[in-house]
Amino acid sequence: MNHDFFSVENVVLFTAIALCFVWTYQSIKSMSRNWELTERLSKDRKALQLLEIENETAELENEYYKTEEYQEIAARKLANKQLAGEKMVYLEENSEEAKNKHVVAKVVEEKKAYSNPEKWIMFLFPSR
Repeated sequence: MNHDFFSVENVVLFTAIALCFVWTYQSIKSMSRNWELTERLSKDRKALQLLEIENETAELENEYYKTEEYQEIAARKLANKQLAGEKMVYLEENSEEAKNKHVVAKVVEEKKAYSNPEKWIMFLFPSR
């Protein structure tokens, strides 16, 4: 039996195996690059959408700044202007009673924190 390592069949077989490895490596490399490019594209699309929303918001703000309503509010605030017949009313600071009015209601609404066994007893025996 002749075991020639460099026979035509062996050279063709090794060449085919080498080409398969190269093809597999290049395929994996291409898929990896495609994945990275897809991720980058997705990220860039999200950034573009955000910029479009910010641009739209800025355009709407500019339109609002052009309205008479905003100009009147700005004039009142910055230049202390008022319309004819309007009178300025200065309100006093809230009293302590007014500040704490809703705090009392919150304290009443707080419930006791029950432990897990107490909750089970209340569930199984609701009359207790």
